[in-house]
Amino acid sequence: MDNLCHSLVGAALAETGLRRRTRYATAALVLGANFPDIDIAAGFSEHGLGFRRGITHGILALIVLPFVLTGLLLVWNRLATRSSPLETSSTELLKLSALAILTHPILDWMNVYGMRWLMPFDGTWYYGDSLFIVDPWLLLMLGAAWIGGRRARLPDQGLRRASGERFARRMVALSVAYVVGMMALTRWGQAVAARELDRESPGPRQLMVAPPFLESWRREVTVDAGTGYRFGSIDWVPRPTLELSQDAVAKQLELLDGLPRTVALEDLLDWARFPFAETDGRMVHVDDARYARGGRSFAGIVVLLVEDGRR
Repeated sequence: MDNLCHSLVGAALAETGLRRRTRYATAALVLGANFPDIDIAAGFSEHGLGFRRGITHGILALIVLPFVLTGLLLVWNRLATRSSPLETSSTELLKLSALAILTHPILDWMNVYGMRWLMPFDGTWYYGDSLFIVDPWLLLMLGAAWIGGRRARLPDQGLRRASGERFARRMVALSVAYVVGMMALTRWGQAVAARELDRESPGPRQLMVAPPFLESWRREVTVDAGTGYRFGSIDWVPRPTLELSQDAVAKQLELLDGLPRTVALEDLLDWARFPFAETDGRMVHVDDARYARGGRSFAGIVVLLVEDGRR
């Protein structure tokens, strides 16, 4: 998910009452909700795509990063209040850091980009396909929890503060229910698409069923049809059916034969869920059909050809 969403998760959790657990509780929750994205630093190198949502998001990171964040907050407390460090609970900071850090890969797994849960032991990508990477409805609910909790927090207004915390807890619970509902809708859409496709051509196939931006109740479909990819959507009424469009993208992966296996190309092919290649005779464009239906996506790369056909 986007970092605004991750930040609001931490801020909303803080307003449920967790902010009162210890000094720097809000910092632990907001920073922790974003902490696995320290891998963004790799984006400035040729290993950017290959490093993303990997070792800093995997199972080992979920164990190590809470201790790292807690240590940083304790060091900050000592440096910022050097004359008389403020009392804070390292145990509570560790618990809150672990909770916030755990929310990050869970939300990242929810979209079509994917997550490598088992890194660094196994680089397999896993996909929840249940939320668009920027979900405005989830942002609204989490934002309401944060703003509602803050507005109710006034000096010497304990009763009103309690009311604000209850509101924040309800909005967080509503956000969780929304995410669970989106997961159920995706699973239903997958069942519908698999049933319809089996009628046409029985057999296993790679299938992606995911929501588009804003219209989170809809489900768009991408299907690996063997030599290429087909696209469609789930129509929920009058009964759930799969409607395939005429659009299609040929894989043409034979165009990759003989191309130099650069770091960028290897990382793209490892991450790509629906890889395809196109050429105009002068260059080969390699991309992923889940983001580019015959066009160009943020991850696509171009390999220039020379006279002998390869470079």
